Amino acid sequence: MRRLGELEAEIMDRLWAWQRPATVREIVDDINRGRRVAYTTVMTVADILHRKGWLRREKSGRAWLYETVRSREEYTAGLMRDALGDSQDRPAALLRFVEVISDEDMAALDAALRAARGDQLPHPGDGAGA
Repeated sequence: MRRLGELEAEIMDRLWAWQRPATVREIVDDINRGRRVAYTTVMTVADILHRKGWLRREKSGRAWLYETVRSREEYTAGLMRDALGDSQDRPAALLRFVEVISDEDMAALDAALRAARGDQLPHPGDGAGA
């Protein structure tokens, strides 16, 4: 999975945050609060994201309503999967990764691994039991 470009990411970030369909005008107006961007530029990039399968769109009057097809978490997981796939030594890459993540991320990773395995038993330090 290729990383989103700067404007692609700005558009996706807004739609992920809003959790609702939006028009190009809404997106442009929001981006323009921080920096200037042309309506036609956002319209072109939204169309590209649609063709890439990141956005679906539906006609609403004369405008298109755009909404996300994939979640931010799916995007992040794809980037992580691709980064791991680039490694010649996956166990070493995973070890280096867990050596540098925060305790909170380590706990979240542990919980995700347990959930993926279907392991519902409490583990030491997770606050369950006792």
